[in-house]
Parts: sequence; structure tokens; C-alpha cells
Amino acid sequence: MSAHSILAGRARGEVLATGEGLSFWGGVDPLTGLVIDAHHPLHGQSIAGKVLLMPTTRGSCSGSGVTLDLALNGLAPAAFVFREVEDIVTLGAMIAGRMFDRPVPVVRLGAEEFAAVSQARQVEVTDDAFIVDGRPIPLAPAPVPHLALTAADRAMLAGEKGPACRIAMEVICAMAALQEAAALVDVTQGHIDGCILANTANLRFAETMAQMGARVRIPTTINAISVDHGNWRDQGVPPQFGLRAARLADAYVQMGCRPTFTCAPYLLETAPEAGEMIGWSESNAVIYANSVLAARTVKHPDYLDLFIALTGRAPLSGVYLDANRAPRRRIDVTCPTGANESLWPMLGYIAGQLSPDRIPILTGLEHTTPMRDDLKAMCAAFGTTSAAPMLHVAGITPEAGNFPDVADRVSVTKADLARVWAELNPGPEEVDLIAFGSPHFSLSECRALAGLLQGHKAEGTAVIVTVGQDVLAKARAEGTLARLESFGAQVIPDICWCSITEPVFPTETRNLMTNSGKYAHYAPGLSGRQVRFGSLAECAAAARTGLAPKTLPDWLT
Repeated sequence: MSAHSILAGRARGEVLATGEGLSFWGGVDPLTGLVIDAHHPLHGQSIAGKVLLMPTTRGSCSGSGVTLDLALNGLAPAAFVFREVEDIVTLGAMIAGRMFDRPVPVVRLGAEEFAAVSQARQVEVTDDAFIVDGRPIPLAPAPVPHLALTAADRAMLAGEKGPACRIAMEVICAMAALQEAAALVDVTQGHIDGCILANTANLRFAETMAQMGARVRIPTTINAISVDHGNWRDQGVPPQFGLRAARLADAYVQMGCRPTFTCAPYLLETAPEAGEMIGWSESNAVIYANSVLAARTVKHPDYLDLFIALTGRAPLSGVYLDANRAPRRRIDVTCPTGANESLWPMLGYIAGQLSPDRIPILTGLEHTTPMRDDLKAMCAAFGTTSAAPMLHVAGITPEAGNFPDVADRVSVTKADLARVWAELNPGPEEVDLIAFGSPHFSLSECRALAGLLQGHKAEGTAVIVTVGQDVLAKARAEGTLARLESFGAQVIPDICWCSITEPVFPTETRNLMTNSGKYAHYAPGLSGRQVRFGSLAECAAAARTGLAPKTLPDWLT
């Protein structure tokens, strides 16, 4: 029998089992414990006090912050039970125990035990047993491989670089053991994801680390935050929220991070090069960096990203290693004739559904010529449905030809794509908000949208584009910003659609439309609105008319 204690603790509760991974960010409400992912089998159920059993998690790195907030709010599961190695929720549970004395046990089961427990009603976790409906299974500590540390690593562990560095290195070593890493690796740059005021936990964590004197050792950028940092007061954001959101961002700046406030750090001039070892968080950025840039980073959970930036070190595991970048599932795509650019987020979304726990390679697209923006949309959508940190596209992404053929094969047909289109289009024809910029729009996307809106004026439909400060400055300098604003579009920096809140998100909105597969997935749970999905041109047409026809696009009929 195989049952290992990943994080020790005692718990008892009713089993809540699912065979499908869940993204805690955008999937679980930390204030209620309810599953809010409208596409997940557990939608509407509470995980509070349950023994939550799933193969692994998926989606956003921010799930660790949601986990910590659930623990601080007394709404965490009694215990987590996984079948595969899982980092994101486990890290959140680890921080809850180490820093805030709110431990949540984490157990990993073998495949046979996992299948058996999924049919059980009640589970108890003790120090040395996993008791399933009264039947005990011996619970052993997870094997801990020897971890080679440098003199500098040991100095940080000993507290010679201060208490913040000591905690950071302790957690990095614990995660290295969980990931079965034998060594740590130097990384050249970091990207912080836990800077969104999605929960109280993120603010408590960041300010606690800043008060301990934490200071990053490598160049580190900051993800999108929860407010337009310089303009939130003018936008009507309540001070009780705006001040706390700004405090969270400022805590990371105080620790030496660069105030980039973008979820697309690969659009910055500091984007990593092929083969560069980096320490990024934010799922879309990680997947893009690995897949399109051929840089190397594990999909680090929130909080671990800061610890890596404080030390410049990360566990040498996962896709830092050549062998772990190999595809393990081949997805043969029958590419529809005449497809527009919405094909790419749809392919990312369905690739994640078909390969939720392993790196895929997509074939059948060799004759296509996707732009970087298309691949950005694909990577972001893939990250909502898969736990994998990258994907390959034969003939397109740089490492796709580096590995032998894959025997495990599935296929995607036009009918499959039509199903995905319908899944992302549950809303009505009438839309009153068009949401662009999830991830943040690039300059080329801003130019394309400005061209589609040229000569028109918004009439009752709100149009909001979220961008990073770098893109905003370039769009302003060349006149693209003025062209967008002449239509009536609002271009907002710093925030992204996964962090936007009312009143910046128009309170009167009933239904929205987006060209982002990522936001089409998350928006129902995050915004409480119904959603439509389409191409950039289709969204621009809806911006002019307020209507998004329910008929399938021509290329899918």
C-alpha cells in the first residue's frame, strides 16, 4: 500500500473526490470555500472541512495564495489528497503551517489507493496512518533525497543573510525534497505573481516578509496588480480596497522588485533568452517562456517565486532538466480551412483538456504561420485547463523537433473545436462589455484593434483594454492610444482581467465578450457574468453593435 505524508498533520472529514484537477485561483472562493469554476464537476460545492481528493491541481500559480487565505479564514479542506506530485496548493498549505500556525495535512496516494479512496465516505489522517472508512493504511513520510547545497545556500539556511532569507531557503529546500531534486540551480531573473489583492493572505504574507527585511537578489518583475497604481482614486475605487491593493504592490517594490505590473513579462525588453534559467510565476508567462522563448522555469507557486528571488536559487527539477521537457502526448490536429486567430486559444484550451497532466506536442499545424500574439493566447488558454508548464507545436515552437515521436496519441477534429467554441460561448447575443487584454495586450494587438475600430464610435458598449506600462507608453507615443480612445475604448495599465474589480469593471455589465480563451474560462466565476468568446474582429464588431451572434463561425460549420 502506498500512502505518503507530504505535510504532516491530523484531520478527519468527509471525502470530496474528483477526477479532474481544479485551479484554486478562479476556481475557489476563499471567502466561502465554494467551487466557483463554472466548468468544473465540483461547481457549487464547498471544500471547507472536506478531505479533498483529486489527481493534482491545474491552472494559475495564484492557487497557493487562495489556499493560504482559505486556511486563515478557517475554510480550508481538512486535508488534501493527491495522486501526483503537486506544488501549488501544497506550497500554500506549507506557508499556512510554517508562518501562520494553520497547518493543513497533504497526503499523496498511489494509483490503487487513490482509486479506492475516491469511493470512500470518511477519512482520518493521523501521525502514522491514513484511515479510510475505518480501515487504516500505513502513512509513511515521503522519501527525502540528498540535496547538494553550496556554502552560500548553507549560510542562508543558518540565518547569516537574515530571517527572511532563512525562511526562503528552508521552504526552497522543502520544495526541492517534494520535487525529488538533488540540487538547486542559479536563476537569472524572477517574476512575482502573488501581488494581486485577491485575498488578505497575499497582503499579510508580503508585508510580513518586507518587515523581516526581505530583499531580492536577482532582477525581479511584478505581475499585474489589483488597481491602476497611479489612477485608482480617480476611477472611483473605494479607498479601503485601493489603499490595501497599493500597499501590497508597494511591499514588493520595497523588497527591490521592479514595478512593471504586467502579466506578460515576456513583452518587456528584459524577456529571457533561449536556455536561460529563470524563476517565474504566473501560469501564462511560465508556459510562454518555456514553449515560445525556450527559456526554462518551473511553474512556481506564489510565494515560492519571492523566495527564489530572495535567494537566486530554485530546485533543479521539472522542466529545468532536458528530459522533463519532452512531450508525453501527441495531439494530431485537423486544422479547419479558413480559421481565424481564435483557433489558437481554442487549441490551447482543448490541448489542456486532452493533456491535463503532461506536456503535449501538437501536430498538423506545420503549414500555419501564427504570430507571437497567437502563441500568447494559446499558452494562456492552455494554462487554464492543464497543469503542464509548457507545450510544443511541431514546426513552430523552437524545441518541438528535439524529441522522438510520441506513441500516446489523441486527435482534434473540427467537431472538437466546435464543442470548445460552444463551451466558451454560453452567454446571450447581447453584450455590454468587451474585455481585451488577458494576458495584457501587446503593442501589435493594440494596433490591430485600433485599426478595426477606426472610424467608429462606441454606442452603449464598454470596451476596456488592459496593458502593461511599457506597452501603454509606446502606444501613447505612436498615437495608437489616441486612436483607441477616439472610439471610446478605455485603456488601463497595471490591472488584468483576472484581478479587475468593480467599479473599474463596469457595475452595470450583464454580459461580456472577450477574445481571450483564458478569461472566457475564468470570467463566469470571477465576475458573475455570462460570457461570449470570439476573434479580435468579432469582438470589435460586437463593440460597435452590442451583439455577438450565436451562430458558429463559418470555418467551424
